[in-house]
Amino acid sequence: MLKNRLLLAGIILVLVFSLISGCNESKTIKIGTIQPISGQVSAYGIQTRDAIAMAIEEINANGGVLGKKLELIVEDDEASPEKTTNAFKKLTAKDKVVAIIGALTSKCTLAITKKAQAKKVVLITSSSTNDTVTDAGEFIFRACYNDSFQGQVNAKFAYETLKARRAAILYDITNDYSKGLMSNFKAKFEELGGQIVAIESYSTGDKDFNAQLTKIKASQPEVLFIPDYYSTISLIAKQVRGQGMTIPMMGGDGWDEITNNAGDEVIGCYYSNHYSPDSDDEDVKAFVTKFREKYNITPNALAALGYDAAYILADAIEKAGSLDPVKIQQAMMETDKKMVTGYIRFNEKRNPVKSAVMLKVVKGADGKLTTEYAGTVNP
Repeated sequence: MLKNRLLLAGIILVLVFSLISGCNESKTIKIGTIQPISGQVSAYGIQTRDAIAMAIEEINANGGVLGKKLELIVEDDEASPEKTTNAFKKLTAKDKVVAIIGALTSKCTLAITKKAQAKKVVLITSSSTNDTVTDAGEFIFRACYNDSFQGQVNAKFAYETLKARRAAILYDITNDYSKGLMSNFKAKFEELGGQIVAIESYSTGDKDFNAQLTKIKASQPEVLFIPDYYSTISLIAKQVRGQGMTIPMMGGDGWDEITNNAGDEVIGCYYSNHYSPDSDDEDVKAFVTKFREKYNITPNALAALGYDAAYILADAIEKAGSLDPVKIQQAMMETDKKMVTGYIRFNEKRNPVKSAVMLKVVKGADGKLTTEYAGTVNP
């Protein structure tokens, strides 16, 4: 009798623990993303978040991953490395996310790469182009090309397409993104046979660039390379034209959104980007159409990168057949797929091998600024 009671009690305990275990098992796969939803580059963060959310909705509508729905948890870092770090701690310690898409800017991503590597958290940044971003280790990936490639793309375009032989550079000495592009542009332009006739710098937050531009004008450049984000470029461009310089200005993907934040002073300028929304590519057209229908806006390049990053991560988890970060990392390395921003596979540094496009700022038939495709540069 006692034996039967003990057996019954044991069965009850097993059932109770099974119930508790079942309740604790997550019904979703949690994915975190850290984006600047507010602050100076919020136009990037909002569209990136929206594109990631759209991708996850599509994935869930098609059955999810490993038989579960993906759950997106969004954190706003305002493009502040300190807030990025706090967001990372929350996502990993409290929310227990499986992986993270982010951060957006290089300085913010660099604030958490070593932490992600130490915790074995798979992290893929959609848009941090600084060369050192993936150096922390095998759990760190990116969906965008890096500054070495982007700086070289601009230099080749300036020398070969614009036929410029004298270039000047104006850059933010306190910004890793700006410094990286500057050094790579300089090296490639000089390698091609061009001459850098002036290099001037400023600091983040500066508003008056006239002193630097006076020196640049005196050096008589044929092109001016300004690697920074659209909010700063819109200020600089007015002062460039105010000094009477009519030469083309150039920049990197940080210029994306310049057509919504500047005036006629940027017409005839060029910048490298990750895709063109006007492309005839079927994947691009489908993405742009869906994004416009959902958000009533044409997606910028960072939105396209965020969308691709979400699919890269989801595909890797499915292929891994597990939430084990080591298996997800291994599956990520097997990525070999045509996506919105190009055909993507990763090299040994977990950087994608992909092409870049050059865009020219023009005035559309409706009188508004827009861009037109100016060329593709392959790796």
